[in-house]
Amino acid sequence: NAGLNYSQFWDGRADTLEEQINGPINKPKVMASNWPDVIAQLKSDPGYVGEFNAIYNDGITADNVRNAIATFERSLNVVDSRFDQFLRGDKEAISKDELKGYELFKSYGCVACHQGQNVGGNMFQKFGIMDDYFADRSAVTRVDFGRFNVSGDEIDRHVFKVPSLRLAVLTAPYFHDGSAETLDEAINVMARYQLGRHILDEDVELIIKFLGTLVGNYKGKPLRE
Repeated sequence: NAGLNYSQFWDGRADTLEEQINGPINKPKVMASNWPDVIAQLKSDPGYVGEFNAIYNDGITADNVRNAIATFERSLNVVDSRFDQFLRGDKEAISKDELKGYELFKSYGCVACHQGQNVGGNMFQKFGIMDDYFADRSAVTRVDFGRFNVSGDEIDRHVFKVPSLRLAVLTAPYFHDGSAETLDEAINVMARYQLGRHILDEDVELIIKFLGTLVGNYKGKPLRE
């Protein structure tokens, strides 16, 4: 569902999927490459040459590679979740416990940031609104500065893109640093530092049940049974 996010990376340093592709290609600890090398390798493969020439007038170029990858990524949408069916009027699509979890998700205030088609991914927010999350950390690194690394504006320190919760039940660990290993841990951290509240254990369980309804189908097959 990355194509539904209005920016890419936790700090939003890439505005588009096309721009995002530049990051891992050039990053030493990811692909440790560069566009001239990538293009040279692709042009050495007759299959890629033929496929690119069939689609693009100018064949294999960095722009066309970015376009091809981003177009594929935009096709990776998980649709028609049980919650989507519920919103369309099928009241039997989710259970009573899942519905209660949805009501708690709203009443506790989670929906203030996790909203929209992707249940997040459409705004930036400071990590630690009601309490200082990073003051309680044993060590703070540059990556913890969030959008400050992009803008240099002090107001953006510890500000991150709000993540989508569409596939949250499948994508542990959580947060920009992977510090929360489970959903219940992540929810409790969010409750304390973002909402200034304590969420009862039984309510956390219900919220997680609701989050399970957000997982839909890809190519007609459910990602989660």
